[in-house]
Amino acid sequence: MLTLAGCATVTPPETKLPAPTWEADNLIESLQQRSREFRTVRALAQVDYNGPEGKHGFQEAVVIQRPDRLRLETLTFLGAILIVTANDREIVGLHPREGVFVRGPSTKDNLRRYTQIPLELGEITTLLSGLPPVDPRATPKLEGSALVFSADGRKRDVLTFDLQQPVPSKWERFNADGKVELTAQFSNYVSTPAGLFAQRIQFEANLQKKKLDVRYQEPEINGAISADLFSQQKPANAKEVPIEAVGS
Repeated sequence: MLTLAGCATVTPPETKLPAPTWEADNLIESLQQRSREFRTVRALAQVDYNGPEGKHGFQEAVVIQRPDRLRLETLTFLGAILIVTANDREIVGLHPREGVFVRGPSTKDNLRRYTQIPLELGEITTLLSGLPPVDPRATPKLEGSALVFSADGRKRDVLTFDLQQPVPSKWERFNADGKVELTAQFSNYVSTPAGLFAQRIQFEANLQKKKLDVRYQEPEINGAISADLFSQQKPANAKEVPIEAVGS
């Protein structure tokens, strides 16, 4: 730029802090600590879905108690149009407007019918808590800035970390054929008493061409949650239908 005297001045380049060099032990310890610290989550979320059926967005009340308790309420200005609860025994879907009650065992297939996430319940609650669904007790290999978890020598989880903080930025699951099956990106980290929490989770089931973008608003971490929230009884006026009737 030019000064009033007509002399040119040079703006110094912005100073950037060098990225830390992570050691495998640091990253594993960070994973283990985060897995211990984040126990419950309660938040309102904006969710955008994109899949073969089309695109739609909605608000979701999310309640999680790890490892195997989940409640999802799909909301409109008229109230909840779908309430899903899952625990270690069963998954229940209540459709209040239609008067329909759906119940089945909390298997991976049944959970996918309501969440669009093809994972086991413990992995879903972990993912929606902003944590990668890997076993923090495993011993992975460090490859660059990523930890690689191998399961039975074929399937692999690859976990990439933020350059400035030892928190996950991307998780990928490769199938036995070496193709990326599932992906999640974690961003918009905010400070909480339990540590840095990812307020945005972008999940993709690559082979099914399904995407979920979850953006939390003011999450409450590790608050007390009643066990009653994670189960539902059939209302007297509701019709019970088999869970197989819900599209997958």
